[in-house]
Amino acid sequence: MTPSSRSSQTARDVIGPSPLIAIEDEPPPKLIVDPPLPEPLSRGLVFIQYRAENIRIVPVFGEGALLVSPRIGHVHVTVDDLPWHFVDASGETLIVVGLPAGEHKVLVQLADPRHHVITEQTVKFLVPAKG
Repeated sequence: MTPSSRSSQTARDVIGPSPLIAIEDEPPPKLIVDPPLPEPLSRGLVFIQYRAENIRIVPVFGEGALLVSPRIGHVHVTVDDLPWHFVDASGETLIVVGLPAGEHKVLVQLADPRHHVITEQTVKFLVPAKG
């Protein structure tokens, strides 16, 4: 690869700050949630990709985790306004299966290590009838 064909983005530009250095005045966390992937959805499988900025998604919880820099958190996932949710701390694609055909929604909430919600986003979609 020649120098001119290399990307102008640095590793930090793509993956964010090093987890080895504390960050002063961290910008607020952001949550980006995509609609379900079309191909799996056509088969009744809901695969939702998301990403968080200015926060690392990891399975660490409790009051002491608030002192970590760069900051850490996880997501709460609620399907169709059910009275319960599940927690994801993997940072990977969210998967929901077994929904009946019809309209549905998934609420994804970015939360701090104490489970306090920072921001949220709802994705609405249609699970097709099996035919």
